[in-house]
Amino acid sequence: MSLDRVARERLVRALACSVIEHADELTSLDQAIGDGDHGLNMKRGFEAVLAALPGLADKSLPDMLKAIGMTLVMKVGGASGPLVGTFFMELGKSLPEQPSRSDLVAATDKAIEAVKARGRSEAGQKTLLDVLVPVHAILAGGGDAKAIAAEAVQAADRTTPMLAIRGRASFLGERSIGHMDPGSRSASLLIGAAVEILEFEVNP
Repeated sequence: MSLDRVARERLVRALACSVIEHADELTSLDQAIGDGDHGLNMKRGFEAVLAALPGLADKSLPDMLKAIGMTLVMKVGGASGPLVGTFFMELGKSLPEQPSRSDLVAATDKAIEAVKARGRSEAGQKTLLDVLVPVHAILAGGGDAKAIAAEAVQAADRTTPMLAIRGRASFLGERSIGHMDPGSRSASLLIGAAVEILEFEVNP
């Protein structure tokens, strides 16, 4: 996977806009089972990422991802900043400059493990891991960009009937059932944006 500077800039814009344009939706989801600030916090973080262009695109892919992660950790409040930021930073640490698909699979696995450690959580607890883990399985299994994007959307939908075990939503107990996890939705948006730009790179 070789991304030139133009492609890297397109990737950053796509990631940022996917969150910023859905900030109200993310806020609404979080109002149901959280603090109600997920959309605003994520929007603030990705506006800061956009503000760092074109400098971000001037970096190598690994350094760009690490810089995005650091920005999110610093700018996004609540639990989401550290978790999403950790994912990007670990992805950047683990990827070579011109990664193959197998490199992407391995790096994503490491990034997911870092998120698990940071959040002390596992898939099945109604968090963004409930999107990251099944999407990684599709990627590792050879799924194409369309299959990856579809699984991201479906995985977020599957959090709706789940009982929240981690995060602020867990305080609601049974009342958390019937609401989509906002972190899972934002993860699905980011994945969808990424594979749209990387379509020809992630296809087997």
